[in-house]
Amino acid sequence: MNTVIETLLNHRSIRNFEDRALSAEQIKTIVECAQAASTSSYVQAYSIIGVKDPEKKKQLAALAGNQSYVEENGHFFIFCADLHRHDVAGEMEGIEVQESLESTEKFMVAVIDAALAAQNAAVAAESMGLGICYIGGLRNQLQEVTELLKTPNRVIPLFGLSVGYPAADSGKKTRLPFEHIYHEDEYQQDQGLYKKQLEEYNETISAYYKERTGGKRTDTWTSQMANSLKTPRRMYMKDFVENKGFNRK
Repeated sequence: MNTVIETLLNHRSIRNFEDRALSAEQIKTIVECAQAASTSSYVQAYSIIGVKDPEKKKQLAALAGNQSYVEENGHFFIFCADLHRHDVAGEMEGIEVQESLESTEKFMVAVIDAALAAQNAAVAAESMGLGICYIGGLRNQLQEVTELLKTPNRVIPLFGLSVGYPAADSGKKTRLPFEHIYHEDEYQQDQGLYKKQLEEYNETISAYYKERTGGKRTDTWTSQMANSLKTPRRMYMKDFVENKGFNRK
């Protein structure tokens, strides 16, 4: 096992950071590592907004559901799906690109590109001894977030990444069983086995919560997922995405 694999396997979300800003060199290194990620057909359909302004971070924390670690961290990165520059490229070259940019395929490319870049950034940060936490709560109130960040048409903030020096460690949650995630040659459809794997995972997760909370919490993974999914969230997203010039075709 090498240090890269050790870093990956040791990942956990950090939600309590020291009051210590990242240096300009650290920020540049993390962004350059993000840019080194694979990108579909060299499209590079994403942008990263770094937020230093304390007041702006405070507002973003409120918009994300009052998550303190959006405001209190070493640096806050926001990863955006970005086809704005491709609109500009079409204009510069005198080529009509609107139909392509509004396709579901290009929307998927932009989201995937941003996710790949973000994971490179996360691994880079963790390899430097920093902690990270992804912030999906920015999508709670995306209109307000886009206004605060002044993002143009064809740019959508997808999620944030809080990065900083960990003030406290957090427990590492066991992931789903390898056999449940990895399918060879075709998707495994034995529902009896499928449910058995989930039941075994439920026991592991319940024990994790019981130990971590001194018995106050013993919920299972499937109960978490089912209860979370019973109430639809962010149902404005389809209209919002289309209004920003994505996923219309």
